[in-house]
Formats: sequence, C-alpha cells, structure tokens
Amino acid sequence: MPRLMLTDGTWDVLSKVMYLSGRIYNKPNHRKTLEGILYKMRTGIPWRDLPSDFGRWSAIYRRFNLWSKKGILNELFRALSRDADMDWVFIDGSIVRAHQHSCGARTADNESIGKSRGGNSTKIHLAVDSGGLPVYYELSCGNTHDIVHAESLVANCPTSNMVVADKGYDSEKLRAFVRDNNATPVIPRKGNSLVGNEDIDWCMYKYRHLVENAFGRIKQYRGIATRYEKLERNYHSMLALAFTMMWLPMWAD
Repeated sequence: MPRLMLTDGTWDVLSKVMYLSGRIYNKPNHRKTLEGILYKMRTGIPWRDLPSDFGRWSAIYRRFNLWSKKGILNELFRALSRDADMDWVFIDGSIVRAHQHSCGARTADNESIGKSRGGNSTKIHLAVDSGGLPVYYELSCGNTHDIVHAESLVANCPTSNMVVADKGYDSEKLRAFVRDNNATPVIPRKGNSLVGNEDIDWCMYKYRHLVENAFGRIKQYRGIATRYEKLERNYHSMLALAFTMMWLPMWAD
C-alpha cells in the first residue's frame, strides 16, 4: 500500500466539513479517493499512473474534477481558515513552471498560463495570517506583476491591523488602499524613491518570511511546484487542498 497522508483524526475533520457542505453524501470510499488525489498532488504523477490501491484512476479523476466544479476543495480550505489570526497579513507572489502537459486546454481562456523567457508559467498570489497560515489566494499568468493582484488580496482578506509586503509592491496607490481598509502598510520603497523608508517598521518587516515559508511548504508537493493541470480551476483546487493540509494540524486531535 502506498504511503498515506490522512490519519483518523484528520479524516474525521475533513469528512465532517465535506458532508456539512450539503453537496457530498456519506460514502465510505471517499477517504480512499481523497488519498488518491493527495498522492497525485504529492508525487506529480499522471492520473493514469495512480496505484490501483486507491481504486480506478479514472474514477478518482472524475471525482476530483466533479469536486473541482462544485468548489468542494475550496470550501474545505475556507472552512478551516475561518479562525485565522488576522492581526497581521503578509502578501507575496510566487511563480511555478507549467509543464508542457498543462498547456493546450481547449478553452478560450488562457487558464492562467503565461509565456515568458523562462517558458510557460503560472503565478500564485497569496496572503497569510500572523501565524503564516494561508487565508486567501489567486492565480494569474506567470508574467503578471505582483502589484496587479495586490488590492484584491487585501480586499478579500478579513480586516487586519497591518499589511506587510516587499518592494515589489511599492505603490502609493496600494498604501492608500491599505489605509482605507483601516490597516497600516509596511511596504518598503525602492532605492530610487525620494521619500525614503524612515517610516517603515523594520521589526515587523522581518516577519515577512512567513509568506515565503508558506510557499516553501506547498512546493514540497511536486504537483504544486510544477503545474500539470490544464484547467485553472483544477490547479486552483489542488492549491486549496495543499493549503487545507497546512491548516489540518490546527483542527485535528
């Protein structure tokens, strides 16, 4: 039997959230199906190569695709992250390489895959709470600048006291937006700024590594560090599952 990721305690938490959503009925093999999806996320293998211990690969993929359409995995993430410590918020973006198998989806949308000198890629825009746990995220093409999604990250997070970001988010418009949301911006200005950084809380800025740590944790999963999913919503759901696994220890016994 392949190595599993869910304990009885963690499955008890996840199963309750899934059933309370009202869109998942109580079926015994859901645990094995979710283990198969986690195995795929952890190893990055093609769906067809899933070990038969989890069941037929086609059944697992169809279930994942259905849950993705219904937003079930996103609901898991939102339910577990509702008790986030929002005193501070840290935001950042990180690029992941898009595998050639993820390209060429038969849709009119770009599916958040952009082309640059480094090849095809997707960017994850993430906000984490005071403890470094994820609270909100978005996807874009890899060649999209971080600042494009900055206001959306702040607006979709619960109210916080401080918003911390690096120099890539240097924008007076963003600072004003943060202040309008009753928070203090901790965003250093670039070296060519005439204003300077005398007003920056450098002690607080040192904790910005928390959002970098979050990226490091989810990129331990090969299916996250490299994008293999053709559809944006499927990769978005994989991310939701990875972030859910970060939150689970806070809930499970």
